[in-house]
Amino acid sequence: GNKVGKMIKIGTALFEACEELEKERGISKEVLISSLCDAMVAAYKKHMRVKEAANIEAILDEQSGEIGVFCTKVVVKSVEDGMEDEQISLAEAKEIDEDVELEDEVKIEVTPEQFGRIAAQAAKQVITQRIREAERNMVLNEFLEKKGTLTTGIIQRVENRNVIVNIGKTDAIMPQKEQIPGEYYKPGNRIRVFVLNVKETTRLPQVIVSHAHAEIVRELFELEVPEIEDNIVEIKSISREAGYRTKIAVWSNDPEVDSVGACIGPRGSRIQTIVGELKNEKIDIVRYSEDPVEYIVNALSPARVVSVDILADDEDAHEAMVVVPDDQLSLAIGREGQNVRLAHKLTGWKIDIKSVSQMEKAEAEAQRNYEYQDEAPEQEVNYDEDEINEEIAEEMNQQGVDEDDMVAEEAVEEQEDDSEE
Repeated sequence: GNKVGKMIKIGTALFEACEELEKERGISKEVLISSLCDAMVAAYKKHMRVKEAANIEAILDEQSGEIGVFCTKVVVKSVEDGMEDEQISLAEAKEIDEDVELEDEVKIEVTPEQFGRIAAQAAKQVITQRIREAERNMVLNEFLEKKGTLTTGIIQRVENRNVIVNIGKTDAIMPQKEQIPGEYYKPGNRIRVFVLNVKETTRLPQVIVSHAHAEIVRELFELEVPEIEDNIVEIKSISREAGYRTKIAVWSNDPEVDSVGACIGPRGSRIQTIVGELKNEKIDIVRYSEDPVEYIVNALSPARVVSVDILADDEDAHEAMVVVPDDQLSLAIGREGQNVRLAHKLTGWKIDIKSVSQMEKAEAEAQRNYEYQDEAPEQEVNYDEDEINEEIAEEMNQQGVDEDDMVAEEAVEEQEDDSEE
């Protein structure tokens, strides 16, 4: 059969390699050594053509830098038939170690001859595999921590509409919908991106980043506006259509500090810096308000508003009808509905916009239907009751209209005051 060789000298080089790996890649020496030993056992089984070898283990002697394969056997008086792999006779055991007694376990070295080369190959494979796994886990953990945060990267290249951005230990992917329309992504340029997601794949984890995310605007404001950093001014909400327009709702916790003014900065210096960083994306700074009417009016800026009518305000729906002057309608709705869409995202309110004349037309329409009902033949029985109801409704209608007008006038006055400041 196989002659039993001596332990294999794998030498100090390997230990140095292990320590190097521990420093550089964060792979612990213990892990490496245990995988090395596993690999040795596997190689031994393959070499000896045995499937099962429960009592076989590989032991590495750190002092001498040698590794060997050992078989644990129980000391018995005489070895039973077929139990040669698991038992050793007392006489034989005594030759190895004089102090053994019956039922002791002894480790017998069974390293095959010419096992060195096989062992070396196994060791190499294990180490490379471990390094790969460790790198993958490190990347994964690093980016799972970074998920939902901003990071700086360097644009590597553009391939089939995805921009590849290197962020530290890995290349991240920026899909088209996370890019800013019309932006030119030049390889070699630095770029601030938001880490959207980390997907596990068989190879390195895939990190998805965004350049169009609203958080990027938040960060720019935090950098430029010390009051935000100091939590005096709060950013309540941001809605962004990257490359076109962003609305940001701000609120001051200190009556002395004007939230909008702080964001604009002396002579517009702060907002100009931010707009410059965002390549001239338009930014509307909106004063946040607890009062939905006020908030909606502010959110629709720069358009002037005549009146806001809250249609529904409960768990399921926040809906408002906004009336604007005729010449403000297209401004309020914005190009392709952008202004109203951003205001909706900012406030969480569903906003319907009508111009004054559309509103009057709708009211006139309602009035006509109402007069038409007058001419319809009435049910004789309920005649009186209906007439009374109609009178009340008519009266309420008049009051309602007046009330609306008053609100509208106030709103317009307020707006004028604002613009004078």
